[in-house]
Amino acid sequence: MKYLLVIEDEQNVAAFIQKGLREEGYEVLLAYDGAAGLELLQQHPVDLVILDLILPGTNGLEVCRQIRSGEHSEIPVLMLTALGSTENVVSGLDSGADDYLTKPFKFKELLARIRALLRRRDRTELPSRMLSIADLVLDRDTKVATRSGREIKLTATEYRLLEYFMKNPRRVLSRIDLLENVWDINFDMGTNVVDVYVNYLRNKMDKGFPSKLIHTVIGMGYILKEEKA
Repeated sequence: MKYLLVIEDEQNVAAFIQKGLREEGYEVLLAYDGAAGLELLQQHPVDLVILDLILPGTNGLEVCRQIRSGEHSEIPVLMLTALGSTENVVSGLDSGADDYLTKPFKFKELLARIRALLRRRDRTELPSRMLSIADLVLDRDTKVATRSGREIKLTATEYRLLEYFMKNPRRVLSRIDLLENVWDINFDMGTNVVDVYVNYLRNKMDKGFPSKLIHTVIGMGYILKEEKA
């Protein structure tokens, strides 16, 4: 049985989520503020956290940062909020959230996101593999990327995006393809979050180097490839 922690200050929303998830076979813990949620996380085994952004006391962004910086850093976090702008999405993901769902939402959509995140966590990868293209190297054991020997600091989302690019070098990747495989979302969220994160990667791994590796294919998506001399 999977244990889910719901941190949500609107008690009717929390009860609705708890009832629906229990009917789907999940065990659900409830907390109505950030501090109580973090305390429950220390006391009980949890497979996934559903976290409201706006909470009394410690807000969802700070709760997510604390989860990511502590002993439970690998637990998937699905952020819920009524704030659905690109800036809010990016802030949530930058704090360490794995996915982002805007209120109001359909329960079936919430359930699909939860299943996708749990599948991602349960996936097993081959041990110790290095990915490389040109002078860019990604160590999947240490989660460290380097270019020409210089380390590139990446957030969790940037790492997943770069890893997917490097698993598919010289292949045009559409925005939907990236959403499905990096964010586990099989539809367009209506925001430019993919473009925002591709630009983040470009600024970190292409800026200051003589050749660019991430290229835009107009009307189709993006491709990771070496520039021709």
